[in-house]
Amino acid sequence: MGNKAKDEARRWLAEQGVAQVSYDVWTSAENSASELLTTNDVAHAWTRAALEDPDLDSAARLRLALGLLDLLDDYWVTCEIRFVVADANDPNADRLWDAYRRRLEAPEPADPITYSLWVDWFEDSATVESAFAEVLGNDVEGPLIRDRLQEMADSPLLRRAQRVLEVSSPVPWPIKYPVYQACVALPGLHLALFRGLLGSHHDVYGQLEPRAAHALLQQLDLSPDTEFLTQLRTVLQAGHSNRSLEIWQ
Repeated sequence: MGNKAKDEARRWLAEQGVAQVSYDVWTSAENSASELLTTNDVAHAWTRAALEDPDLDSAARLRLALGLLDLLDDYWVTCEIRFVVADANDPNADRLWDAYRRRLEAPEPADPITYSLWVDWFEDSATVESAFAEVLGNDVEGPLIRDRLQEMADSPLLRRAQRVLEVSSPVPWPIKYPVYQACVALPGLHLALFRGLLGSHHDVYGQLEPRAAHALLQQLDLSPDTEFLTQLRTVLQAGHSNRSLEIWQ
């Protein structure tokens, strides 16, 4: 996200003898000159080392790992972070979610984070409720919801909401439905809500309740030629909760 975090991660890697040669090409002092590394190689080899650096306290280790995420932009960095900070009671959990929220709101792509939310945090029954609350749910529930939604319409929070809704398919319906209902009030979230509903029906681990989902779909202001809109409307009307394969062919 920020150049400072990237620069600190790059300096730390240099101290380990790791340097970037060009895009997706790195060298390591542990390897021969002819043995080059990819960015993914670096993520696998050094993220865990950063999270276990004995010269740093736990907060500094997490900051370093987040810097590696900014520098490498590699999904494996999020995996290693999650291995260390998977417990909601971990003292670094608040720091992690604050960092993820800021990165999800930034103009820069946040693909490793959204992918990690989708396939790791949201598919795991032990973490889905707290993770979804941290990245979106807490912002659109409660007594100040009207003011919060108005704030969302004119802030980077809208970008975060779009990104989270689009990967929310594995979130259990009772958890995400109130959030979906609230977000209908913002036209800027309608396409993201559609993608969330589409994934909730079509993804292997997607979850929805057809009638409620159809009612939500009817409230979305979408272009008539939105891809898969007609198919999704049809399967929800028919009461199919997940993957009616024949209609997508």
